[in-house]
Amino acid sequence: MTGTQGAEDTEAEGARTPAARTRTHRTRKASWKHIGPGIVVAATGVGAGDLVATLIAGSKFGYTLLWAAVAGCLVKISLAEATGRWHLATGRTILDGWRSLGAWTSVYFGFYVVVWGFIYGATAMSSTALPLAALFPETPGGLKTFAIAAGLIGLALVWFNRYARFEKLMTVLIGIKFLIVVYVAVRVVPDLPAVFAGLVPVLPNGSFFYTLGLIGGVGGTITMAAYGYWINSKGWTDASWMKMMRLDNRVAYLTTGVFVVAMLIIGAELLHASHLALEGGGDKGLLGLSDILEARFGVFTAKLFLIGFCATSFSALVGVWHGVSLLFADFSERLLRSSRGIEENAVEEVAEGRRERSLPFRAYMLWLTFPPMGLLWLDEPFGLVVAYGVLGALFMPFLALTLLWLLNSGRTPREWRNGWLSNSMLAVAGLLFVVLCVQQVRELLW
Repeated sequence: MTGTQGAEDTEAEGARTPAARTRTHRTRKASWKHIGPGIVVAATGVGAGDLVATLIAGSKFGYTLLWAAVAGCLVKISLAEATGRWHLATGRTILDGWRSLGAWTSVYFGFYVVVWGFIYGATAMSSTALPLAALFPETPGGLKTFAIAAGLIGLALVWFNRYARFEKLMTVLIGIKFLIVVYVAVRVVPDLPAVFAGLVPVLPNGSFFYTLGLIGGVGGTITMAAYGYWINSKGWTDASWMKMMRLDNRVAYLTTGVFVVAMLIIGAELLHASHLALEGGGDKGLLGLSDILEARFGVFTAKLFLIGFCATSFSALVGVWHGVSLLFADFSERLLRSSRGIEENAVEEVAEGRRERSLPFRAYMLWLTFPPMGLLWLDEPFGLVVAYGVLGALFMPFLALTLLWLLNSGRTPREWRNGWLSNSMLAVAGLLFVVLCVQQVRELLW
């Protein structure tokens, strides 16, 4: 079979999908009242690690790298839009798309999602526990008690609820963290001329990898792939929802952008202007910022920031417990059914909530919750940290480059394939994440 004939056969197969058949239906009007999956991805995508990275960029370079935060939002808009467009245009999930590229994608994803989930579970629980331990220092067991409680509460909230309630919870959490962080940013009185000057692309000495990290770190890693599952869970299953999905996606990253810019303002004003550094490494540095806020603005503002820190970490935890479990459930069901030769419509199953009731969905939630609790007693699980860092760095180029492949092939109906702008943004994203991947692997291994 020639390459051309293979592409034509694949295109014909794509044209037979349910979504392809419905693309002649009247396009649904984009309405603000339907927005939801974008709020979920924004709440999940920005965790404590993003706060630290943005604060460090602000503390080292002031407002100079503000443009990079904005560029990061544009990159992630293109990635999320491409993921959502694949689900709606083809009536197939991203896991189905990856499988069509070869068995290697299933091997990679299966290994990645198991190792990543094990390490992320401990990281998310610890990040949520840090501000709680600072707010309630007399609690027996301290950090470990709050970390275990966070994991169990997150498990219960996702286990006993379906997407509609989950979306409402995430809306509340993003509202809390958004309002608190914006309030603190206004409270520190930003230098507005410097803010606008920071929108001009400039690379100060020594800022190259900070800039790439800021662009690449605005709003999510594997949760970008979960976006397609969340729009299906909302009931958006065909191309008639395309305009609605695009509005939803833009709102998501506008929210994320305002949030990240607010954190950069806090870092620039409190740390860079005062020549201060965050005490402690990683997420613990945010506790140092709380001390600085208390010294300058009083106990109320400091405790309010810790509440925002907690909401940020917990929303990321709950979002991963739901979204990545959906990915794992789709992955597992496909392996099982393909071995039996059973055909399925995964998009419809996600929309009907059957994936949320499946055994693999719940098994992965348990995997995220209980085995990682053992890591809470290890000070430096070095080998696992290295594996997590390497796999995490590899996922984003994998997502960007496979989307570029899928959305330019006959697997996607012709009218929904990439245009020049989407191709340019995905190509830039792929190159960016490859460079970041190489840099992170070098730092971890050497």
